Amino acid sequence: MGIMYTWPSFTLKLFGSANTTLDRPMTETELSLLGSISSISAIMITPFSGLLLDTLGRKWCCIVFYMAQLMGWVIIVMWYKVEAVLFSMFLSGLSACMMLVIPIYVSEYCQESIRGSMTSGSMIFFGIGMLLSYLLGGLLEYKMMNYVSLILTALGIVMFSFMKESPLFLMQKGREREAARSVAFYRGMKTSSKEVIHEIENIRRTLNPNIEGDITPQEEKELNPEAPKKKLPQWKYLLKSRSSRRALLVSIMLYSSSIFQGLVVVQVYAEPLFEKAVPSMSAMVSSILFAIVSVVAGFFGAYLIDAIGRRPLMIYGSLATGVCCIILGSQIHLDWGPSWLTAVFMHVYCVTYIIGAGTVPYVIVAEIYLPEIKSFASMLSVEWAFTCNFVILFIFNPLVDAVGLGPVFYFFALFCFLTIAFCYYYLPETKGLPVDAIQLLFLKRADLI
Repeated sequence: MGIMYTWPSFTLKLFGSANTTLDRPMTETELSLLGSISSISAIMITPFSGLLLDTLGRKWCCIVFYMAQLMGWVIIVMWYKVEAVLFSMFLSGLSACMMLVIPIYVSEYCQESIRGSMTSGSMIFFGIGMLLSYLLGGLLEYKMMNYVSLILTALGIVMFSFMKESPLFLMQKGREREAARSVAFYRGMKTSSKEVIHEIENIRRTLNPNIEGDITPQEEKELNPEAPKKKLPQWKYLLKSRSSRRALLVSIMLYSSSIFQGLVVVQVYAEPLFEKAVPSMSAMVSSILFAIVSVVAGFFGAYLIDAIGRRPLMIYGSLATGVCCIILGSQIHLDWGPSWLTAVFMHVYCVTYIIGAGTVPYVIVAEIYLPEIKSFASMLSVEWAFTCNFVILFIFNPLVDAVGLGPVFYFFALFCFLTIAFCYYYLPETKGLPVDAIQLLFLKRADLI
């Protein structure tokens, strides 16, 4: 995914020039769409992702969404029309739902002690894909880069086919033996081992939490304690469950802060952005260094999220990112230092963002929802994220033309400081906790709704 989503970074200038490899140069609107149209298809497909998650399961959802990206590369390789390229980017955006599916998938087969680190691994590998995209775009000719990307995508689908389904999903479907085999596969143990049996018991407890959302009247429970709980549609469950509503509000706010702290535009438009911000350095070299820093920062974020917790990482990471945005914006705006200083603060900004807002929201959203509404609530959260993603990518270039690149970073800084205030009051610490304990924490927070 990282390769496809940062592909516009090195093709933007090529497609807009007279020497374009396409049938004609792209217009300004088409260039804006090149980086943002994938968010439109992501917004369109996300409402169906919850249903697909509950119907196909986590593994097959990933494979189906992966196929959309494969088809996108096939179109890019075979056709050289502007419309075909834009359609391929639209098609590849359908695979963006993997940003929803993979954190859920990973969080459901990991132990709670390493859940944060493993879930954040999806962002690390997104960064590795981004690095590959910059390297391939800088070192290979246009056609060859596309063929290599197509081969890597096909290879990814083949490798994914050897994965096991999420044990929690299998338990939800009553397939306990398969769930035990899945746990045994991911633990490297036999299905009869004590640890596998213990984890199956924990999943069974998670599927029947004693929190809220059970709408059986208290009098009926007292008269007939063995009566089964009434099952609600997911949207009704969400409306009746205070803890789930609060979890949804927190996840929406975290995703908003993640998008509007701004790194996504730097990732998608890295090469032209570095060319504008740091003209004394090669834009390609700057982009590759930026991707390397992103990957390294991702590993630090994955370690720290289980070492110090989600809440402090989000608060202090956003504080550091806000300060970097102000310094970086003033440097670009007022030009008070040498140009290499701009590159330094651009990379520091990348590190602070990825450690905080670039990692924490994806981990939090994967672990805070009860199984009864996990697919539906996660879908709503990610739908909001993709909407924000499209908005910021589409308006970024016109905004830079209107006010300049420097003041745009002041806008990012404002969101960083708003994030600190929100997380201080409303974000509970979820490190190492099972989902039922996390839901109880949301019940104890000050009333948000």
